[in-house]
Amino acid sequence: MAVQVPEHMNFTAQQIAELLQGSVEGDVNATVSSLSKIEEGGAGSLSFLANPAYAQYIYATTASVVIIGKDFPLTGPVNATLVRVADAQGAFAKVLEMYNTIKLNKKGVSTQAAIADSATMGEDCYVGALAFIGENVKMGKNVKIYPQCFVGDNVTIDDNTTLFAGVKIYSDCTIGKNCIIHSGTVIGSDGFRFAMGPGSGQKIPQIGNVVIEDDVEIGANCAIDRATLGSTILRKGVKFDNLIHIAHNVEVGENTYYAAGGVVAGSTKIGKNCMFSGQVGIIGHLKIADGTIIAAQSGISKNTKAGESYMGSPAWEASKYRKSYIHFRNLDKLVERIEELEKRNN
Repeated sequence: MAVQVPEHMNFTAQQIAELLQGSVEGDVNATVSSLSKIEEGGAGSLSFLANPAYAQYIYATTASVVIIGKDFPLTGPVNATLVRVADAQGAFAKVLEMYNTIKLNKKGVSTQAAIADSATMGEDCYVGALAFIGENVKMGKNVKIYPQCFVGDNVTIDDNTTLFAGVKIYSDCTIGKNCIIHSGTVIGSDGFRFAMGPGSGQKIPQIGNVVIEDDVEIGANCAIDRATLGSTILRKGVKFDNLIHIAHNVEVGENTYYAAGGVVAGSTKIGKNCMFSGQVGIIGHLKIADGTIIAAQSGISKNTKAGESYMGSPAWEASKYRKSYIHFRNLDKLVERIEELEKRNN
């Protein structure tokens, strides 16, 4: 299905080539008004080809313009106008980014939003219907608050940050520049801490906050708990997928990526440039070293070494795990051999 481009985003092949620093093969005046996958392209659509596995579609597509690598070989005639670029996938990503920026370029404050008199906002902000902005909130320039968001008292949100519909930011939290927080996420909820004793456990008040630095993206339905004291911190460039829980007083280092379904228990410190696959669980009070890579569904129960890969639950070094797994698969045969040897000895 093609994605329709706003009217003011209709472009010719020549304009696209100039934007992407490429060259045109075909009709320089070919105009596009929608974006599509190459196998679904139609007249007036812009598509791209980067993966050789999809090469057959270039000869049959009815897309008007296709972005393609400058050295991508063709073995037959092509009806579409081609824009040759150094990196086809990167170039199309640039087009998508431009489209997305314009599509999400909302401004103005809904009359159905509730904003405290003490709250301040910079230029070109957007606040959607039924959003609530609490006392002493400070919003920078071009901040986007979509409908039904809650921003608690004393929250700071810096320039160019977007909160999609239904995001909840509890009091006293800080969010940096160029951040994106997707729907359903809660920032600053209480950490799970109780003083256990006779009878029921007594709740320990959580009086810290959450600090999110610049260029962080958090997926849908995540929960980032506030610190007991001090701050739970997501450093610059952190990227979270959906359904991730970060407990109280956790620190996540710069440019760390975490796929869906992950859980980090309280007070663990995660280094920078780490990569965690889906459903990775990490117990509390650990130190995850810089550059750690963790495979899907792994459970981390001890500190890691810088640049090392881990897998399994409990997890250990991936290289050793893979070697041992050969024996895991043959465990029943090994047991049979041992039982047979025992019978012989008896």
